Amino acid sequence: MFEYHASGICPSTILFDIDDERKMRSVRFEGGGCSGNLQALPRLCEGMPAENVIKKLKGIQCASKPTSCADQFARAVEKALEHISQNKS
Repeated sequence: MFEYHASGICPSTILFDIDDERKMRSVRFEGGGCSGNLQALPRLCEGMPAENVIKKLKGIQCASKPTSCADQFARAVEKALEHISQNKS
């Protein structure tokens, strides 16, 4: 289970797994936020290749903020993939 401490968004923590096929599993947001987003993002991303999550969600902004729940999730997945790559070598 990966744990990412988000910044600039309502949820404080994003938790998720990436399986051996590099697909998203068990995504959840904790610590507040918009109920709709916090339900929709995990449902949409479940089973999606991790690289696709990054491509589709990175850079999305929320109102006047420079980031969003989706963007922070993409950043979290990016860091998790870097961690996986470093530990395989």
